[in-house]
Amino acid sequence: MAKGKTAVRLPVKNELGFFEIRMESIGGLGANVAGKILTEAAILGMGLNGAGFASYGSEKKGTPVKAFIRLCETDQLVRVNSPIEEPHVLAIFHEALAKSVPVTSGAVPGKTTVILNTRKSPREARDFLKLEGGKIGVVDAMEIALATRSRVNMVMVGAVARASGFLDMKALEAAVEEAFGKKYAALMKGNLDALRRGHDEVRFEEIKADGKYAPTPFRREEPKLGYANAPIGGAIYSVGNMRFKDLSTSRTGVIPLFVVDKCTHCGECDLSCPDYCFVWEKGTDPKTKKEGMMLLGIDYQFCKGCMRCVEVCKFGALVAAKEADHDVEKITVRQSITTKAKA
Repeated sequence: MAKGKTAVRLPVKNELGFFEIRMESIGGLGANVAGKILTEAAILGMGLNGAGFASYGSEKKGTPVKAFIRLCETDQLVRVNSPIEEPHVLAIFHEALAKSVPVTSGAVPGKTTVILNTRKSPREARDFLKLEGGKIGVVDAMEIALATRSRVNMVMVGAVARASGFLDMKALEAAVEEAFGKKYAALMKGNLDALRRGHDEVRFEEIKADGKYAPTPFRREEPKLGYANAPIGGAIYSVGNMRFKDLSTSRTGVIPLFVVDKCTHCGECDLSCPDYCFVWEKGTDPKTKKEGMMLLGIDYQFCKGCMRCVEVCKFGALVAAKEADHDVEKITVRQSITTKAKA
């Protein structure tokens, strides 16, 4: 136990004596750092025993990331290092993850408090995540991060602290100071503001389990190919296909918004786009009456929010906008529209 620290008693523990936290996120939103801050605050700042680690594959921004925190009281040693299957607190950093990753696996009504970064109400979040019931918290972490010039992870750390019922905010603030104070001193105020707002603004509701949705058991991901079934010579039978790529989880709250009335269809945005998000069709420019390729809009499925197109557009036809202020599905122009037009 840290010197001079009073022993902390955990409010609830599993059968092995641990309080466990799992964070479901994507590369770029800072779940790995959030896990380190929570772990260090609990161990160094509060005198608990514990362990924190993350699980992720490619380092590419936008790929799934899981962070795990396992805490116990000072009279117990940590002898378990497996992934957390049934967490006491489950924090989901991005709504879009639920489309492709079983983020709620292992959530148990009556045991797990689920926190979602969203503008939805707790009941709307319950239906969106298809949860059987339990305690559900919501916080608009993206909006708070933009307002404080911080990041989503700081907001979610504050929300997790509130959900835990015992994590000390002063210890968390000290851990944030230790992590960022020297290297990013100018950002400290925003980070601490985001941390406090996440703690204060998360909203919880206890929803009774009613059988509307079946719980999703935790399942460890296993590789589809191994020594017994790998193709001869390492041949790849299922090649990459852009049709299945979804970069929406890479965005950090800002999207390029297309203002069609200001567009000259010059194509510079298309040249700057690394992911071919812009949808074109042959037609007539209503301003010049000349035939050519007309920009119809953006397919946001492939847009990761790099904003290069906004930077190169000289006519104000592409502007930065908060993603939460727009119905992205409604303003999306699908790439397939050009195929349909030719057909």
